[in-house]
Amino acid sequence: MSSHPSPTATPNEALRAAPSIPLPAPATKDDARISLRGHVRHTSALVRRNLLWIRQDPESMADALLMPVIFTLLFVFVFGGSIGQALGGGQDRYVQYVIPGMIAMMSMTLSQGVGTGFSQDFNSGVMDRFRSLPIGRGSVLFAKISVELLRMLFATAVLMIVSVAVGFDITNWPGLFAAVALSTAFASSIMWVFLTLGVMMKSAQSVQAMGFLVLFPLQFGSSIFAPTTSMPGWLQAFTDYNPLSTLADAARGLMVGGPVAHDLWVTLGWSVAITAVMAPVAIHKFRTKS
Repeated sequence: MSSHPSPTATPNEALRAAPSIPLPAPATKDDARISLRGHVRHTSALVRRNLLWIRQDPESMADALLMPVIFTLLFVFVFGGSIGQALGGGQDRYVQYVIPGMIAMMSMTLSQGVGTGFSQDFNSGVMDRFRSLPIGRGSVLFAKISVELLRMLFATAVLMIVSVAVGFDITNWPGLFAAVALSTAFASSIMWVFLTLGVMMKSAQSVQAMGFLVLFPLQFGSSIFAPTTSMPGWLQAFTDYNPLSTLADAARGLMVGGPVAHDLWVTLGWSVAITAVMAPVAIHKFRTKS
């Protein structure tokens, strides 16, 4: 018997007679059926896909390569003398102060790339393809975060090479690795914020503009580039609650010595809180985006 509906068939008869086409199950059911091992396998495959894309487009690494170089040279040689004198030394004193703060800055600045890249994938149709496959929706997000963290670690390595060239003394290697680990933990939490923006906003330019509005006051209203003691009282109150200040101060204590415990725990608390709030929001928005 032919599987084609007759010309006079009713709509219901036509649907029953039409050949069955497998459709993707709803995202929540797919995620429920996929095991942890499956999620890990899917995430690994997507990480490989993203790394291959970077290999085909090496210009996408330009910001991770040039940003630590430009910012380090700019702040050390333009502001190093005057701020270093305020710190009780000179340019060498400022190098020891600002480099740990630059590690904190890298964690925030490069996190923005995960949102713009996500938005570009939506606009190019790549995400429609991913959402039609029987893979966990969370795997797509975790893969994006993993690749951006690798980019951030690359930028941090470049930063440390440049910092040594301008006179930074690495005397505490365990402290350096601990500061990088803390910065990575904080960056992974901030990336959930930018993933949410990447899903909700219509273009990568919009994500970038919103990211600038968020990043600019957080970075310069902190202790990353200069001590906060000379700031107005209202701005000092802001810096006290700014997670970039606690991250920079914790990295500074770990790398060059000083108080660590309070700033370390506050930064970890911020990281856990941001992830707990924003990760479910990002995954929900991704699943329900039309």
